[in-house]
Amino acid sequence: MPTYAYACTACGHRFDAVQSFSEDSLTVCPECGGALRKQYGTVGVTFNGSGFYRTDSRGNTGAAAGSQASSKVDSSTGSNPAPAKTPASS
Repeated sequence: MPTYAYACTACGHRFDAVQSFSEDSLTVCPECGGALRKQYGTVGVTFNGSGFYRTDSRGNTGAAAGSQASSKVDSSTGSNPAPAKTPASS
């Protein structure tokens, strides 16, 4: 269940409350009976493990083979060299 931070608009009392998503927000300050305001801050989310990054879904063999193939560019024409012809055996 998530923890929500509240602050009283009248007395400034601040506190946290653990509530389910289906529960209504708190509206009355437990200290003075004033109106409460929900406080929003940064969410501490971290993604640990594999599958969250672009490089995690690729195999090491495919990435290495692709980088080797793309590095074989003929500098005189700017394109990949033609495959070498082998003599036909008779």
